[in-house]
Amino acid sequence: MKGCVVGLLLTVVAVTGAADELPVCKMIATGGTIAMRPAEPGGAPVPADSGDTLLAAVPELEAIARMEVETLFSVPSPHMSPARWMALHAAVRGALDRDDVAGVIVTHGTDVLEETAFFLDLTVGGDKPVVLTGAMRDASVRDFDGPRNLLAAARVCVSPESRGRGAMLVMNDAIHAAREVRKGHTAQGDFHSGGAGALGAVTADTLTFRRRTEWRQHVPLLLDELPRVDIVAMYPGATGDGIEAAVAAGAQGIVVQALGLGNVNQAIAAAIESAMQAGIPVVIASRVPEGPVAPVYGYLGGGAALAAAGATFAGDLPPQKARILLMLALQYTEDIEAPRAYFER
Repeated sequence: MKGCVVGLLLTVVAVTGAADELPVCKMIATGGTIAMRPAEPGGAPVPADSGDTLLAAVPELEAIARMEVETLFSVPSPHMSPARWMALHAAVRGALDRDDVAGVIVTHGTDVLEETAFFLDLTVGGDKPVVLTGAMRDASVRDFDGPRNLLAAARVCVSPESRGRGAMLVMNDAIHAAREVRKGHTAQGDFHSGGAGALGAVTADTLTFRRRTEWRQHVPLLLDELPRVDIVAMYPGATGDGIEAAVAAGAQGIVVQALGLGNVNQAIAAAIESAMQAGIPVVIASRVPEGPVAPVYGYLGGGAALAAAGATFAGDLPPQKARILLMLALQYTEDIEAPRAYFER
């Protein structure tokens, strides 16, 4: 269910080779800005390009890997869903099960790229690399960043040093662990991994890994459809209506985007307790970009009071990733206390 790998190291690897000796890299295209361009001059970008079109834009890939491509679907990030994650998992797992495939690249929209990466990191397992990448600018503009990101992703995908690191996100020549990475800017290509920092970097044809992933966890898929988990935000003056509506709509778990270390007001606290009394597990995460949640404060709605009532704390996972882990945990249990073990290191 869970495991820990800790270490500091510096590994430098050059990635090139003769054509007949090159490893096989499977690319699965799912859409996103990297596959978009305007439908007409001056128009707004929309999904347009297939995976084959993306590959054709990066002839340098021929010196790195024998590329195979599958266009699984072509959707923007906001159209991703748990059902599409399940389909993507099947495609990734099917490719990795082949002995001749060194690793998989997934091209994807950046808005929920970190979530898809985390889902695959938790569910795929094994040592072969799964590398996700995308673009912040569409294919019609002069500074289209898709080809550069795809080239860097391919170098990571085929490197033997990438094995055993789980799913990784590669953007702007930086290599990030799926669990740690977040999108840091709405328009610039800023992905970051907080205080942990990136796993490494791609410089020309060289990879430099500075450390290993600090935490890897495997929660295999068990069901054909994942349990519904909703996210409800805490803010000044928030009522319990959001939690009550989620329960009424059939949510099997709730993640609360709390304040600070994991604190809410009286109304949200009452709604959390009611949900748990109804058998709905509640996980507390924070809207603060850095730092873990912790049961510190004892006032009504404080973290210590929520923990005493039975709420689970998400550690350093943001709400959107805590939701994914809770969805996967609920495949195995309906006990409101049991998911806590999945959030503990």
